Amino acid sequence: MNRQAFRCVHRLRVRWAEVDVQKIVFNAHYLTYADVAMADYWRELALPYEAAMQALDGEVFLKKATVEYHASARLDDMLDVGMRCTRVGNSSLGFECGIFAGDRLLVSVDLIYVFADAVKQIARRVPKGLRDAIEHFEAGHDMVTLTVGSWSQVGDQASMVRKAVFIEEQGIAPEIEMDALDATAVHAVARNRLGMPVATGRLLQDGPREARIGRMAVTRVLRGQRWGRAILDALVDAARARGDTLITLHAQRSAEGFYRRAGFEMVGEPYEEAGIAHITMQRTLG
Repeated sequence: MNRQAFRCVHRLRVRWAEVDVQKIVFNAHYLTYADVAMADYWRELALPYEAAMQALDGEVFLKKATVEYHASARLDDMLDVGMRCTRVGNSSLGFECGIFAGDRLLVSVDLIYVFADAVKQIARRVPKGLRDAIEHFEAGHDMVTLTVGSWSQVGDQASMVRKAVFIEEQGIAPEIEMDALDATAVHAVARNRLGMPVATGRLLQDGPREARIGRMAVTRVLRGQRWGRAILDALVDAARARGDTLITLHAQRSAEGFYRRAGFEMVGEPYEEAGIAHITMQRTLG
């Protein structure tokens, strides 16, 4: 087993609360590390776990965990926790977890899950959608499909994400969030392998060769998994294709770093919009 064998890798630092009097990680915490990586695995599949399992009409239950200790992790070590699926059976899923310090394997964990009825906990056949998503991921493929189109083409899916993020999560009034500009905007939507929309954004025409990107939203539990950047890149490409040379956006201050990494720069002073701190940012297209 080596670190490079894992496509899903979660990095963490060993905390004081996780070590014993010898300042090495107490053995039970390695199962917690594996569980954290397992949660990351579902995010890597672009599956918001709770909603995805409801769509699949079942639940994944842990049946067996086998831990083999090779060496100890110590206080403040940076660990890479890799997770991969090694087998999809009729109703069971086999996973392998490797916990590394650098390239040195410290602990290996074998996990067996069973897909079952969520209430009765009776084993059921692994749904084709879940089987296909896992196989697709382990083969190294992209886990979302991007669609760029009009409101009539993708509006239903875009609105699902926007309502969940802006109205339900952030408390923005529906009459502010859903406006008449949607009808003339170019929209981008990312869907996972189950067809569930997980991210969206829109592109407006502010003036001659001037574009504005807005309504950028990613399902809460999937943030940080690059789906937002995929939406942003798709909208930038659409602006470039129609000849725009300047893109403006009104970024929530909490997302400022995200847009900076995509080449946008601050313009002017911060302000409040819909009760949330914002900053105007721009990017010039060559």
